Amino acid sequence: MGRNCITKTGGNGPETIVMMHGWTSSHDIYLKPLETLQEHARCIIYDHRGHGGSRSANSANVTMETLAQDLYELIHGLSLSDVTLLGWSMGAGVVFSYVRMYGCDALKQIVLCDMTPKQLNDAEWRLGLYRGKYTKEDMERDAGKDFYSLYKEFAVGAIPRLKKVPGFLLRKPLKERLANCDETVLRSIAASMKMQDNRPVVGQITVPVTYFYADPGSLFSPELASWYRDHVTAPFRTVRFPESTHMLISEYPEKFAEEVLKVLGC
Repeated sequence: MGRNCITKTGGNGPETIVMMHGWTSSHDIYLKPLETLQEHARCIIYDHRGHGGSRSANSANVTMETLAQDLYELIHGLSLSDVTLLGWSMGAGVVFSYVRMYGCDALKQIVLCDMTPKQLNDAEWRLGLYRGKYTKEDMERDAGKDFYSLYKEFAVGAIPRLKKVPGFLLRKPLKERLANCDETVLRSIAASMKMQDNRPVVGQITVPVTYFYADPGSLFSPELASWYRDHVTAPFRTVRFPESTHMLISEYPEKFAEEVLKVLGC
């Protein structure tokens, strides 16, 4: 995969799962669930370009297609087959791009975690980013904002309780998170991700799909679960994480691990 992309693999078992993190996150989001999962399956986690240990693995124009190509190279470089592919947030966007570009031949099943197939909302689509409120005009305004302000708005959107935290207290932890990211790469990925309309891809998935979603949620509406049920043509099921936000993995790592094991049949 991409130069200097950091990959970690561990665990034994008949099942193989590749888990991908979200925008501004890293593979660390999976470390707690991994304590349980790697007892039952081979688990592979990695940092996308511009994130965490892969911060320096960048290029001039990193898009969702770039990340999908990285995933393809990982799967084929490790000679993987019958893979359970799990993507949370942006990681689910990578899943969509991978399916569109390479199909499902190497996959056994897919787990999508709290992500919309189309981020930009319009008159016909209200299941996108910020619970139906984020539009193309908002994206154009965001292009002129400094990166810290942009990330702060995203973080507060994902974790609403942060609205009550004074700005001067938020600044240090948010700055520390951004220090592990490459701004140019993340801006490029964000722009690419927001321009994606993966609704047609959903119907092209030929392996079973499980959708993990937060309720009441934060970035996305729980109503997405019903939309996926109506548009996924492969076998489909949902898993609801009650009283959770977009950060459902870190909020409920034990439940997340339990539900992943159910998907794996372990």
